[in-house]
Amino acid sequence: MKVEKKVIATLPKCYAMSEVTVEGKHCFVAAAEKDDPCYLFAEDGTKLETIWTEMGGVMTITPVPGADGQFLSTRQFYSPNDGFKARIEIVTRIAKDKWETRTLCKAPFVHRFGILRRGGTNYLIVCCIKGGMEYKNDWNWPGATYGAVLPDDLTPYNDSNPLELTLLMDDMLKNHGYCKMSYGGYDAALIGSEEGAFLFSPPAVPGGDWEIEEILNSPTSDAVLADFDGDGKPELGVIAPFHGNSLTIYHLDEHDNYVPQWKYSAPEKETEMIHATWVDEILGKLTWVVGWRKGTKDTILITWDAEAGN
Repeated sequence: MKVEKKVIATLPKCYAMSEVTVEGKHCFVAAAEKDDPCYLFAEDGTKLETIWTEMGGVMTITPVPGADGQFLSTRQFYSPNDGFKARIEIVTRIAKDKWETRTLCKAPFVHRFGILRRGGTNYLIVCCIKGGMEYKNDWNWPGATYGAVLPDDLTPYNDSNPLELTLLMDDMLKNHGYCKMSYGGYDAALIGSEEGAFLFSPPAVPGGDWEIEEILNSPTSDAVLADFDGDGKPELGVIAPFHGNSLTIYHLDEHDNYVPQWKYSAPEKETEMIHATWVDEILGKLTWVVGWRKGTKDTILITWDAEAGN
C-alpha cells in the first residue's frame, strides 16, 4: 500500500476530526485540544472556512444525523486536569464563514460521546473520563457514562436549557475508550475504562432500558470489535492500560470468552501512549489503524493474514 502524506493546514495540537455535510457536499472538520481554531475542509483537503478561532478543548466531534452544516462538539476539556467546564455544544452553520455555537448539555470532564441509532430513534451517549479532582493527576473520582434520547429538533437547547442526561454506569476509572459499531442491526458503543471493556446498546424502544455487557474485565484504554479473520465472530482489539503501550487482539474461545491471540511485537518503549485507533475497510480489507504519540510516533495498519493464520 502506498500512502501519500499531504500538509493541508497548520493547527497546534489538532485532536479531533469528523465528517460533516455542508451544502450537500462531503466535508470534514478539524479542531484542537487547546485554545486554537476549528477549520472546515473540503473532501480534497482544501481549507474552506474557520468555524471558531479560540476556546478549543475539543476531544470529540460528530455530525448531527440528517443535518446539513451542523455537528456536535465537546468544548473546554483541555486535559484530565482541566475539564470542570467541559460540555457538548451544537455547532450550526448560519452562512458562509458564520457559525453559531450553543450548549446541548453540560458534562464536566466529558471526553468522548457519540450518537447511536436504534428503532428509528437517535440516542446520545456521553463518557466522562473522571468525576472531579482536587489536585493534578487526581484519579480518586471515577468517571461515568450517561445517555439520553437525542431529539430531532435541537433548537430549544442552550446553556439555560440543557439536555438532561441519565446515568447509565458509574465507577468507571479513567473512562477513556469509545468506539461506535454496528451490533445486531443497530448502533452500539464499546467503552473502555480501568474496569474493562463494556458494550452499551441503546433501548430497543424509547423509554426502555439500556443494555450493558462486559466484554473484557481488564484495564482498557481503547478497544474495537471487528471480525478480522472472517469467521463470523468479532475479534477484540485492545490498547492497554490507560494511554498505554500494549496492543493486543483477543479471539473468542469455545466458551465465548475473549483470550489473547496476537500482540504487537515492537518493544513497548517504542509504542508509548498508544492513542489513535480506527477500524474500517481499506482497499477491500478490514483494517485496524493505530498510532501512538510518544516513542517512535508511528501509525500502523493491522489486517488479517489468511495464509499465515494471524
